[in-house]
Amino acid sequence: MVQNNSVIFQKNDDRFRFSKKYLRDRVIELQTLVDFFQSHGYSAVFFVLILCGFGLPIPEDVTLISGGIISGLGLANVHIMFLVSMAGVLLGDSIMFYIGYRYGERFLQEHHLGGKKLSHKRVLAVQKLLRKYGKRVIFAARFIPGFRAVIFATAGITRFCRFRTFIMIDGFAALISVPIWVYLGYYGATQRDWLMEWFRRGQIGVIIAVGAGIIIVSIVTLIKRKIRNLEKKIETEEGADISG
Repeated sequence: MVQNNSVIFQKNDDRFRFSKKYLRDRVIELQTLVDFFQSHGYSAVFFVLILCGFGLPIPEDVTLISGGIISGLGLANVHIMFLVSMAGVLLGDSIMFYIGYRYGERFLQEHHLGGKKLSHKRVLAVQKLLRKYGKRVIFAARFIPGFRAVIFATAGITRFCRFRTFIMIDGFAALISVPIWVYLGYYGATQRDWLMEWFRRGQIGVIIAVGAGIIIVSIVTLIKRKIRNLEKKIETEEGADISG
C-alpha cells in the first residue's frame, strides 16, 4: 500500500514539474513577444499571426495574449488590436487553405510550409476526419494548437469545401477564440501570475467547450439522420401497402 502511494506521489510530482516547465516556457515566449511588439506595434502582431498560420513554432494564443498585454500597458488600443489580430489570423489560415487548394500537398511539403506536422500520413489522417465529421473539423481546428495548419491545408488539398465556406467557418471560430486571448492579455497586463494561471485554465476550458459542442452537434446530426431514415422507411412501406 505504501509503495502504491509513493507511485501516486511520484506521478503527481511529475505532473507538477511538467506544469511548471510548461508555464515557464510560455512566460519566456510571452516576454519575448511582448518586447518585440512594444517596438513594432500592430504590424508585428499582424505578421507574426500570419506566420503562425504557416505553422511557425510560436503558439498563436501566446501571440494574441502578447498583443493584448501591450494594449493593457497603454501602447496600443485593445479594440484595434482585436481587429488586427482577427485579420492576421484569418489571412494566415486562408493562405494555407488557398495554397493547398491551388498547388497541392507536394508544393507545401517541398517548400516546408505547415512545419513538420504536414506529413503525408497526417494529411491522410485529416482526410479521414474530414470525411467522417465534415465541416466540424475545420471549426474545431481553431481550438487545437499545433494542428491548425495541417487541417486547413488538408481541407484545401482535398478541395473539401469552397473558400467562402472555409472562411465563414474559420471566421466564426476565430470570433470565439481571438477575443478571449486578446482581452485576457489586456486585463492581465499588470498581473502576470494571474494571467498565466488563467492562460492555462483558458486552454483547457476552450478545448472542453469545443469538445462538448462537437459531441452535442454530432448527437443532433445523428438523431436528424435517423429521423430522415425512418421517414423514408415509412414512405416505402406505405407505398408498398398502396400498391399491394
